[in-house]
Amino acid sequence: MVSIHQRIVEDIETRIMGGIWLPGHRIPFEHELVEEYQCSRMTVNKALSALAQRGMITRRRKVGSFVASRQIDRTVMDIQDISTEAELAGHHHSHKILRRKVETLDAATAAQLGETTGADILRLHCLHTVDGKPNALERRIIMLAMVPSARTESFASVPPGKWLLDMVPWSKARHVIRAVSADAATARLLETERGKACLTLIRQTWQMSRTVTHVEIIHPGDRFQFAGDFHPTERGVPNQRSKRGSF
Repeated sequence: MVSIHQRIVEDIETRIMGGIWLPGHRIPFEHELVEEYQCSRMTVNKALSALAQRGMITRRRKVGSFVASRQIDRTVMDIQDISTEAELAGHHHSHKILRRKVETLDAATAAQLGETTGADILRLHCLHTVDGKPNALERRIIMLAMVPSARTESFASVPPGKWLLDMVPWSKARHVIRAVSADAATARLLETERGKACLTLIRQTWQMSRTVTHVEIIHPGDRFQFAGDFHPTERGVPNQRSKRGSF
């Protein structure tokens, strides 16, 4: 049985993740939550403290609690979308949605993501162009239980990665970079040769233990590179300071 404390956490988290409460929105005062959930003030305080520790909300003494800014997450965790990276480097970016379909999560994909089969997902394919040349093919899955507002979003004006960074908080990410050979379909879209070397970034992001999105981004190997600056820590293990791509 779910405790009242956990129910408060999940209810508030759902409203934030679903875009119902946007950054800066004031969370109901403690006495309002006490009345709504018929519980003690200590229980409410415990729930709000847990949300603050996760970075979901910020608490201001004598003022209240508010939905945290997404910008903090992006700066600390250092995830940028393709369009922002291109524009920061002085290039022109555009995108086109090639596929947009709501599906049910199949067994193979569920195992890959560490999720349960049967969940509703939004599957997207998006072609990114930089300075008039295809630069990346994005294949993305969005978990609709975590991002219900994505169900009706067309992504026509804002690419999926940028939209997610602006709309959805997250707490953990994992990157894998690998070299692949372009198959016929990928080569056609990226205007390269079949079998040509490509760089692929695979990224999965979570909010706590639940997947928000999984994306595979394929770049032509001769038009893109991953680069980073590092510095040694006190133990001599290098830490990455920044990541960037050149177009």
